[in-house]
Amino acid sequence: MNEQLRFVIITGMSGAGKTQALRHFEDLGYFCMDNLPPALIPKFAELCSQSAGKVNKVAVVMDIRGGEWFDNFSEALLYLKCNNYRYEILFLEADEQTLIRRYKEVRRQHPLASDGNILQGIAAERDKLRQLRERADWIIDTTSLTPHQLRAELQVRFGSDNARENLVIRVVSFGFKHGLPLDADLVFDARFLPNPHYIPDLQPHPGTTPEVSAYVLQWPAAKEFLKRLLDLIEWLIPLYIQEGKTHLVVAIGCTGGRHRSVVIAEQLGASLLEQHRVLIEHRDVAIGGR
Repeated sequence: MNEQLRFVIITGMSGAGKTQALRHFEDLGYFCMDNLPPALIPKFAELCSQSAGKVNKVAVVMDIRGGEWFDNFSEALLYLKCNNYRYEILFLEADEQTLIRRYKEVRRQHPLASDGNILQGIAAERDKLRQLRERADWIIDTTSLTPHQLRAELQVRFGSDNARENLVIRVVSFGFKHGLPLDADLVFDARFLPNPHYIPDLQPHPGTTPEVSAYVLQWPAAKEFLKRLLDLIEWLIPLYIQEGKTHLVVAIGCTGGRHRSVVIAEQLGASLLEQHRVLIEHRDVAIGGR
């Protein structure tokens, strides 16, 4: 049972990008914890394994910020090994000049440089982490890596074998009269389609009802629009994945966000759902309007 839980321990030099890496792990679907003292690993691992499968990928940052608690690192690893937890150690590092520059940019004090001498703090930390580095399964030098390149490195090593599984597509219907969705990556306009608002029997009903859906989809333009829209998005998805994107928001708009955009969003979402992780949201369906 414990072997089903993937346990990634992120550690390494202060300023090497551990916090940034943890954010990327969150995007990859890991349950994440920052600055977890090694002494709490047994209890944390136990809680995760008792989640009935809800938590099967975990990433935790453990580093010298834990002070004297960090010295229990070996005992924590021994516990994981003896209890058949599949753990991996990711060690992040960078050269001295890069670490110093990053600390100066954020104006933070190095954990081992209470006197303000960053270089001495880096040297002390590197010495303290030497044995742990030797035990690491993965070592990534972030000296010359951009955030995008670091994300790509982590995707290759810790992402799903099927990269599409890491992309969540949110299809949002909305009304232009209520404003664009602020987080939209792609926006499409369905206002060229005949409007059910002007059909007395349809006007009170939202686009999620069969009668409104049938009305909108009966027009050849609607069918052609959906076909071309699906082809475009399917073409774009691998390119977005290649760039490390984990969330894609596709917004479909009509005047009020109640009829046409809802129908198109429902149909598009259902088609994408066959091969992707999809969420469908109707932002303005309850507000009303044309």
